[in-house]
Amino acid sequence: MKLSEIAEKLNLEFFGDPDKEIASLSAPTNPLNNSICLVSNHKNINKSLVNAGAILCHHDLMESIANENFLISDTPKLTFALLSNLFATPYFFMNLKNNERTFTGKDLVLGSNIYTGIGVVIEDSVSIGDNVQLSHNVIIHKGVTIGNNVSIGAGSIIGSEGFGNVLNEDGSWEHIHHLGSVIIHDNVSIGSNCSIDRGTINNTVINRGVIIDNQVHIAHNVHVGENTAIAANVGIAGSCNIGKRNMIGGMVGIVDHIKTANDVIISATSSVTKDLMEPGVYSGIMPISSHSTWKRIAFWITKLDKIMKKLNIKKI
Repeated sequence: MKLSEIAEKLNLEFFGDPDKEIASLSAPTNPLNNSICLVSNHKNINKSLVNAGAILCHHDLMESIANENFLISDTPKLTFALLSNLFATPYFFMNLKNNERTFTGKDLVLGSNIYTGIGVVIEDSVSIGDNVQLSHNVIIHKGVTIGNNVSIGAGSIIGSEGFGNVLNEDGSWEHIHHLGSVIIHDNVSIGSNCSIDRGTINNTVINRGVIIDNQVHIAHNVHVGENTAIAANVGIAGSCNIGKRNMIGGMVGIVDHIKTANDVIISATSSVTKDLMEPGVYSGIMPISSHSTWKRIAFWITKLDKIMKKLNIKKI
């Protein structure tokens, strides 16, 4: 596309050669002559940017960058996300109605523009809305409801049996069969190799606008609030209620029955063992130890601030 065409599509101001041909995006560290580079701050500015086809940046950075072609945006990172859609290579999906390699059950409710990869399984009584993409080897179990504009990455399983078990008197485990399902609302993105378990009796619910990275496990009866972002390798145990607009970092573990407020940020690798009922940033990383030792450590950690005040030690 020409630089002027890209600017028109994204409603951007541009400077330079309107006929400059743009074929791709490239990093500021390795700019290409037919590409656009995002420069989001002064740290990204370097001498090699003169080689880029064009620069996407805020107006304030223009004079600091050696180049002749610019796309100007007040929110360059957001614009870069929109720009990436123009250059994305489409996945190998086929319309569900014509895909012989998708296996479907009965009593389905299907919207329009549903595209599936190879080896997709859709069991009985599933409802799927419009503009949905199910990548290779996705499994949608019985009774699951999926809204509009949803994408699910390869190998993900929605509506699998949850991990609910009760000890018998002889020490063996008796499994609790899960009779609920999963509801995924509109505009949800789920990465590859994720597992979202069906509810025990009520449903597991992923609300509107949630984005989930690869290899995430969401257990039975969990509710995830609108526009929450969950990074890779997160595990959320049963019956948690995650607030709206939460940001959960990679490898976070959340124990069962936890509640979080809206606008909570949980740092990567944290272990969440109590409710987080105020908006803010939370971190909790400690090495594992015997439970009795951990209880003593945890007790003194909670007292450190008071001890420092009594000793007149300034906060770090």
